[in-house]
Amino acid sequence: MNKGNHLIADIHNMSSDVLIDDRLLLQTIVNAANEAGANIINQSRYRFGHNSSPGCTAFIMLDESHVSIHTYADDGKMALDVFTCGPTSCEKILESICRQLDIGERDIIINRVPRF
Repeated sequence: MNKGNHLIADIHNMSSDVLIDDRLLLQTIVNAANEAGANIINQSRYRFGHNSSPGCTAFIMLDESHVSIHTYADDGKMALDVFTCGPTSCEKILESICRQLDIGERDIIINRVPRF
């Protein structure tokens, strides 16, 4: 029996302005989780660039598992991780994130992993 689903997405061709905006990206994943009916337990964000390449990370812990983003602004890339257990839809969360950030189909590579 499948206990959960895990989406791992690599997103390319994104604006560096978006990729350094930790507040925007955190709000984006919070909105997506809320739209999917997930239960947010905790959230955190951090902007890189002080001692490393520019980018940021945003993370929400869910009762159902988690959603995280890690960005590489100089390369225009984002790594997205969506893991949910139970009836909460990873796909719905991903679709919301893509809609909010205007991510096109050709700019994203998705790996789907059923979790047992």
